[in-house]
Amino acid sequence: MAETQNLLLFRKWDLTGVEIKDPGLKTVISLRKVVYPHTFGSSALKKFNKADVNIVERLANKLMHFGKKYAKNTGRMGGKKARTMNTVKAAFEIIHLKTGKNPIEVLVRAIEHSSPNEDTTRIVYGGTAYHVSVDVSPLRRVDLALRFISDGVKESSFSNPKSMEEYLAEHLIAAAANDAAAPSVKKKNELERVAQASR
Repeated sequence: MAETQNLLLFRKWDLTGVEIKDPGLKTVISLRKVVYPHTFGSSALKKFNKADVNIVERLANKLMHFGKKYAKNTGRMGGKKARTMNTVKAAFEIIHLKTGKNPIEVLVRAIEHSSPNEDTTRIVYGGTAYHVSVDVSPLRRVDLALRFISDGVKESSFSNPKSMEEYLAEHLIAAAANDAAAPSVKKKNELERVAQASR
């Protein structure tokens, strides 16, 4: 027990003081203490097991889909996990320099503000298709938030001289402040607006 108490992420960031404010996400955002968040895919084949994977690793996994828009594990970042980890690490350093806060807390706030509560689904009834508003499960809320964040970073840093690390840091800071201009928050609001219209 004493050994796990002083485990710092990347030997720098403490996970103990980070609090998840959204009650719906408390069970699905894992802040398990690790020095280097890499489980080597041990959760890949187990259902719902990704809820136990450290949230920083999940962000890194999402950033690996950094190539063609509609292809998952292809393109420049497919499988380059060490490189993605270094990107996340550098972005955390930038966040700390800019805000003075614990970057993991900034990440958790960004996920809370980017995760949609409502979505639409297609229901075919009597030969006609309707779009119906549905509540989103907590695990999918985190999935969507991470996807919105990584897509926003991907689109803004693609063929741009500014580095991906800087974009990731800026995006997380903006989303953590619930800034409507942050791409992930904008996407979440758009999704919820569509869902509200089809209630």
